[in-house]
Amino acid sequence: MKRNIVIATVAAIALAGGGTATALAATGDDESSAAKKSSVQLKDNDRDDDRDDRGDDRDDRDDAAENTAEAKAAKLTAADAIKAALASQSGTAVSAELDDEDNGGLVWDVDVLGKGSTWHSVQVDPGTGKILGSHTEQDEDGDASRVAAALKGASVTAEDAAKAAADKGTVTSVDLDDDGTAGAWEAETSGAKGAESDWKVDLQSGKVSADKSDSHDDSDHDSDDDADGSDD
Repeated sequence: MKRNIVIATVAAIALAGGGTATALAATGDDESSAAKKSSVQLKDNDRDDDRDDRGDDRDDRDDAAENTAEAKAAKLTAADAIKAALASQSGTAVSAELDDEDNGGLVWDVDVLGKGSTWHSVQVDPGTGKILGSHTEQDEDGDASRVAAALKGASVTAEDAAKAAADKGTVTSVDLDDDGTAGAWEAETSGAKGAESDWKVDLQSGKVSADKSDSHDDSDHDSDDDADGSDD
């Protein structure tokens, strides 16, 4: 349920440790600038310009290598990042994602639902656990009420889900299943060789099961391609 919303209003950015807030126009999407530089800096893995002439298999290997590098670089687990974010900002954590910033830094981006319809996005250093920055915005699209309803009576928190999914690999994201009838957390893990796997963690029991929805989508896409013909 990572929130890809274009914010038309002015959001308040609270700089960690400074105690001051700077007003700026937030343009949404998932790209949020941490107020402080992350201690975990990645090597330049941006080779998109060189990928145009590569096959899909080569691209997949490059992505796997990047996933492995990010997962290994983060010393702080998803569960620990959520815990650190909630220690800084009260509320209910609804997602956490390991994200590489434009400046090459790696951060945990944790979304926290606060009182009423207030959202907080907290950036946590994956190397030290320190809060790098945060910003707050008012919900104008009904996300807050939908999430609150989905989590009402839930026994398993985002932190619990991250811990449960950690048995399957290195957790790189935890998110609330926003598919209408949310009954689970969605978690993504990275394996030793960079292969990504998707899991569902039940909101009540904490049971982890494979999320096959992505593979089904891929199969449907492949079937469509076969039906259209590949020798045009």
